[in-house]
Amino acid sequence: MAQSSATSDFTKNLGRLYGTYAGGFALFVVFLAVLEQVGVPNKVLGYLFVFFTLGVYALIGVMTRTAQVSEYYVAGRRVPAFYNGMATGADWMSAASFVGMAGTLFLLGYDGLAWVLGWTGGYVLVSVLVGPYLRKFGAYTVPDFMSARYGGNFARFLAVVVLVCCSFTYVTAQIYGTGIIASRFLGIQFEVAVYVGLAGILLCSMLGGMRAVTWTQIAQYIVLIVAYLTPIVILSTQKYGIPLPQLTYGEALQAIAAREQQMLQDGLATAASLKPHLEPYFSYSRLNFFGIIFCMMVGTASLPHILMRYFTTPSVREARQSVAWSLFFIFLLYFSAPAYAAFSKLEVYTNIIGRDIAELRPWLFTWGELGLIKICGQNAASLEAVAAACAGLADHPGVVRLQDFAINRDVIVLSTPEIAGLPYVIAGLVAAGGLAAALSTADGLLLAIANALSHDVYYKMLDPNAPTVRRLAIARVLLLIVAVGAATLASTKPGDILSMVGWAFSLAMAGNFPALVMGVWSKRTTTMGAIVGIIAGFGLCIFYLVTTRYFPQAGVEYFGMSSLTHPRTGADLVNVSQVLADPQWAADVPASAANPMQSKVGWFGLNNINCGLLGMPLGFLVMWIVSRMGPEPSAEMQAMVDEIRKPRGRTVLEEKT
Repeated sequence: MAQSSATSDFTKNLGRLYGTYAGGFALFVVFLAVLEQVGVPNKVLGYLFVFFTLGVYALIGVMTRTAQVSEYYVAGRRVPAFYNGMATGADWMSAASFVGMAGTLFLLGYDGLAWVLGWTGGYVLVSVLVGPYLRKFGAYTVPDFMSARYGGNFARFLAVVVLVCCSFTYVTAQIYGTGIIASRFLGIQFEVAVYVGLAGILLCSMLGGMRAVTWTQIAQYIVLIVAYLTPIVILSTQKYGIPLPQLTYGEALQAIAAREQQMLQDGLATAASLKPHLEPYFSYSRLNFFGIIFCMMVGTASLPHILMRYFTTPSVREARQSVAWSLFFIFLLYFSAPAYAAFSKLEVYTNIIGRDIAELRPWLFTWGELGLIKICGQNAASLEAVAAACAGLADHPGVVRLQDFAINRDVIVLSTPEIAGLPYVIAGLVAAGGLAAALSTADGLLLAIANALSHDVYYKMLDPNAPTVRRLAIARVLLLIVAVGAATLASTKPGDILSMVGWAFSLAMAGNFPALVMGVWSKRTTTMGAIVGIIAGFGLCIFYLVTTRYFPQAGVEYFGMSSLTHPRTGADLVNVSQVLADPQWAADVPASAANPMQSKVGWFGLNNINCGLLGMPLGFLVMWIVSRMGPEPSAEMQAMVDEIRKPRGRTVLEEKT
């Protein structure tokens, strides 16, 4: 009772508490700016940014620790809609959004909008088809719903398998992002840096579960949105006198076009090296462009760590409201991402391309040491290394040309303040924002995995009589094991952030979406139909992803994947040998993009990020056919489905502690 009263007082004072936190963070940034002006080394400022923010998040996690089951799994279902929307925004704004989105738009231009449109539109599906109904059901996890709706532990087990596969892929990308940031701003090896980031993740989530993660994510959202907007607001003000980069974005694009023409005239760029920023379907075919939009939308409505956020609101009504707030807080960043990409490209064209190698700034070599910036085909690890790599150039010797410069998409956002010559404190602020984005999403993902394994596998399937203390202990141990496993995989640099995140969305789309939608909207869907449909849809998606990613030669020749087309010309490329022999392929794929064999080869020219386009329709079809081959679900089950759809009334699943 005392704890309930304390929680009530806490939620009533959220505005004052987080307002004080935001003011304190602003003062901290100003303090570091003063330290920079008096000559404190940049490395010290980087350490202060990283460890101060990690310390604050860890403090919130410790202060909100809990030993109550409902608090650990669903934050006691007391999170107001406004703050749940902010926490969902942070949960959603992963390293892919913060670090990778503007980088993708930088490299792909118009084609990169597919990710923005898909990820934003997905919340419409959450609000209309899934989110409020899961809240009305009253589950702790998505597999909880699957088990109750489809009767039995096998459906629960399949839901856990899907959850672990898509969430583990996703969390690996987040830890990879923390490794990039920590290695750059702490000056340590990437393989060590991933574990530094992991420590911050664990301190936020282990002790307090969803309760700690929720209040930490709100703090992280404040940091990430301020960090994202600050550099482009400054650049917009400096260049055009208006502190609204979303309005000056068009002028930046005009400046980019003019600079590109100038570079062509001066011999600093070739037609092949320029990727038109506003030309559609340059890097993606129409099929893959619209496929990414659709997969990201449906995947959003299927990801367990996002759906879990709507289990925490006090009511179904507030679950709907929190979806609207989520869209607003996500909009603030996504609406700014195209402007960020444009200003970044303009700064690269102005401050790097055409400059003498001897004038390159030290920050570039720091990223080059990590293998994330290359000049003349070699890592830009030092001035000497760049000079040696470019020594044989007959045209414009000693000058950086566009065709000789390659920057990884995951570095664009983090390096923009340094490219533009802004104070280092701005670069540190952006790093803190990127770290907040990666940590907030990683917290939610690890919690989703650990909760599914502890609650759905251990408690519901293995030991239904386990006491609360043991259940929470198991959850924390599993969270630690999963986190270390993801960090170990991330340390091997398995792929770029955006590709890994894209795979997670398609896996969730193929495995979860048909069963969730049919479970809410079709009383006729049976247990056998759901089980066979999940296996068929998810299995096809996994098969397609693994085949095209790891066995492209066998996939093309044996399975007849002969509809591959060149991304620029549209010409048919009938086999892997022809792809590899095509001299224009490399020129038409961004230098920092994933291996083209990883993402381009597939049936009908479909890249493996879009494997959900194959798995989801098959899942729906199999569920529909198999469900009509057997008897209807019981009257009790159909009544439960009717009750889930009602916006008012009691929670269907009785709360247990």
